[in-house]
Amino acid sequence: MFGVLIALLSGALMSIQGVFNTEVTKASSVWVAAGFVQLTAFLTCVAAWLFTGRDPVTAVWQVQPRYMLFGGVIGAFITYTVIEAMGSLGPARAAMLIVISQLAVAYVIELFGIFGVEKAAFEWHKLAGMVLAVAGIVIFKW
Repeated sequence: MFGVLIALLSGALMSIQGVFNTEVTKASSVWVAAGFVQLTAFLTCVAAWLFTGRDPVTAVWQVQPRYMLFGGVIGAFITYTVIEAMGSLGPARAAMLIVISQLAVAYVIELFGIFGVEKAAFEWHKLAGMVLAVAGIVIFKW
């Protein structure tokens, strides 16, 4: 149950953040806004680290394979793409397409065991669910 609540909170926060970031972009530029978002995220993480345990920062260098350390780079492009999508499609359409894309890519990662994720078996009902979600976007757009 905790995982479900956290996932719902995550989705809500992503939508709210996308709207906020799009408004910041209007006053500056997309890369200034994205940089500001990443800077404030970094400062928030430092503050949380100071209050929650102070595990050694150097532990990240133990991560294997090393390409896993590029999550922040991906995060910068996520911020950019969310800002652009929300600005051109509006929050609801952008969020729906983003979620469908997340679901599709996550399923492919599981199916093929990409990035060290445990391989999952193909299931027709999951594909049907994806098709139904895409149909929902088409219906919503009308």
